[in-house]
This record gives sequence, C-alpha cells and structure tokens, in this order.
Amino acid sequence: MKAAVTLYTRVNCHLCDVVKDLLDEVRRERELDLTTIDVDTDAELVRLYGWEVPVVMINGRKSFKLRVDPAALRASLDRAEAGEP
Repeated sequence: MKAAVTLYTRVNCHLCDVVKDLLDEVRRERELDLTTIDVDTDAELVRLYGWEVPVVMINGRKSFKLRVDPAALRASLDRAEAGEP
C-alpha cells in the first residue's frame, strides 16, 4: 500500500526545505502520495502547528516535527506501507 504523506510547511523555513528535499529523495526510491500544505494559508493550521513546522503526517498520523531522521522516515514509511499503525 502506498503511504499518504502530508508535509505542513511555511515559506522561508529552512527546516521545511530540508525535509522537503528529503521527501523528494525518498519519492525517487518508492511511491508515495505527497501533499504539501503551507500552514500560513489557514488560521486554524497556524493555531495547530504554529512554530512546529515542518510537520510530517504519514497516513494521517503526526510522525515527525521540526527535524526528520532519514532512517526513521524510511522505517515509518515501511510500517505504513505494510498497514501497521
């Protein structure tokens, strides 16, 4: 099963750029549905995520915030693709 990944981000966020680059690298290795959302486009998203961005959700679950370890990301995606929580 292909993992659904949502990246909550904002413009001019260095950490967001690093995580986006990592997700782009992972997309070259495996299929995943990636949606990128700028939290500053919605007041509720700003309230929810504030300065925690980047936030990575995998299959609807918050998996990472601020920094993402590449090995941990791949392991989380493996579990998601296997249908594990």
